[in-house]
Amino acid sequence: MPRWKPPPPKSSPYITPEGAKALEVELKELWKLRRRDVVPALSAAAAEGDRSENAEYIYRKKQLGEIDRRVRYLSKRLDAVEIVDRTPADRERVFFSAWIELEDQDGEQVEYRIVGADETDAARGYISIDSPLARALLGRRVDDAVEVELPDSSRSYVLLSIRYT
Repeated sequence: MPRWKPPPPKSSPYITPEGAKALEVELKELWKLRRRDVVPALSAAAAEGDRSENAEYIYRKKQLGEIDRRVRYLSKRLDAVEIVDRTPADRERVFFSAWIELEDQDGEQVEYRIVGADETDAARGYISIDSPLARALLGRRVDDAVEVELPDSSRSYVLLSIRYT
């Protein structure tokens, strides 16, 4: 029985200038550095003889496929994204690229930045604009209470501050 999964929903096309720059740098690195190293190694492995039992050839072929897949994705994504490089007129409300400070129902304070789907990084506090928390916060003001429906529970937050950098 096949294990078909429906495709994930399309992510928002928004990205910060820093995020767009990071994607461009990754694309250049993949294309110019990593791919340039893998192709000669693949050719050398192919020249060794029987490819069906050549582990180096199989590994390099797979590595090149992964690099090419990522290059195609980044090329298409960079064409589709919309760089948001200005702050909103109403800086008192939560919009894309805002730094927000929240207090949860347990009194714990956390800080997040709302960014594009390609920029999410939990360690830095960057959350996707498509996340349930970001969707619930968009358009809110300081001192607004927000109820967020998460996959396994529900959480309450109070918006403490908003800033744009």
